[in-house]
Amino acid sequence: MDEADEAALVARSLDGDHAAFASLIGAHQRVLYNVALRMLNNREDARDVIQTVFLKAWRKLHTFDRRLKFFSWIYRIMLNETLNLLERRRPHDALDEGLVSEERTPDERCHEREVSAVIQRALMELTPAQRQLIILHHFHHLSHREMGDMLAIPDKTVKSRLYTARQHLGAILQRSGMGPS
Repeated sequence: MDEADEAALVARSLDGDHAAFASLIGAHQRVLYNVALRMLNNREDARDVIQTVFLKAWRKLHTFDRRLKFFSWIYRIMLNETLNLLERRRPHDALDEGLVSEERTPDERCHEREVSAVIQRALMELTPAQRQLIILHHFHHLSHREMGDMLAIPDKTVKSRLYTARQHLGAILQRSGMGPS
């Protein structure tokens, strides 16, 4: 079917001419069915898909962009329907009841919040300089050199002060029942 004939049939179909739409179907049915059959490898499924395609095409004909070829438009509908059926048909893995969730349980999340609150209170008992060192190193993962550059002090001084800050933090956490006894 040439483009002019197809365009005329589409125009008549848009005006409600069922015979014109039947002619469009007749012109493309064999090719669309063969593609669906090759995709699905099942004659009944291919027939069902083609029926769905033509029904959708009739219902959505008003959305057809006349600058495009009708065959390209209906082919895309057929391809989407075929892929949707393949997706529905795809075997899904059975649920493995032996799998363990990697998410934390509510009890674990509650414990983490409690620990976090204790650590935050302990940090607030440190001097601001000590707190800053602990936060930069343990929470922002800065190296001694990066911290030294940021604070304008030698690396060895950072290391010494960080050691002292950790000792104080450990003592505070131990008093609150969090540290080693």
